[in-house]
Amino acid sequence: MAYKNIINETDGKIGIVKINRPDVLNAVNIETILEIEKAVKEFNDNKDILVIIITGEGKSFVSGSDISRLAEMDSLKAREYSQIGQRVLSYIENIEKPVIAAVNGYALGSGCELAMACDIRIASEKAKFGQPEVKLGLIPGHAGTQRLARYVGVGKAKELIFTGDLIDAQEAMRIGLVNKVVA
Repeated sequence: MAYKNIINETDGKIGIVKINRPDVLNAVNIETILEIEKAVKEFNDNKDILVIIITGEGKSFVSGSDISRLAEMDSLKAREYSQIGQRVLSYIENIEKPVIAAVNGYALGSGCELAMACDIRIASEKAKFGQPEVKLGLIPGHAGTQRLARYVGVGKAKELIFTGDLIDAQEAMRIGLVNKVVA
């Protein structure tokens, strides 16, 4: 299937889902999240694919939700967006095939939540992680608060969520958010 916001490709027995909105640092909207879900499902249903990698095109993994699109939403549409995001990330988190987040650049907000839904998170040295929504008067909307606490502990999760501070790849690995940092 042809996608508008992602590139879906294979490399041997590896399925690669690449978020492809580099002009907005791969910020996601409802359409992008639904395309990610569809691509992951296609790979999960393909017996020839053994592992799925999710990554971003260009300088960013996913810089968060597309704020310009969020600003256009009323409360019902915002709730729908949050519920779709929760459903898709729960699906990714619970499929049988291993899913690896290959984090290049920013993994913020929805991007950090997407990475946490993956089984393994590998970050480039330039990666930055965070839940900066609080700085916009928002909260993490895709169940990232629960996942973050599982990986880094309740205290550190609260600190990151309450402050909206970003951390680099080495700090993310030190606190347990990332499995490995690569050059």
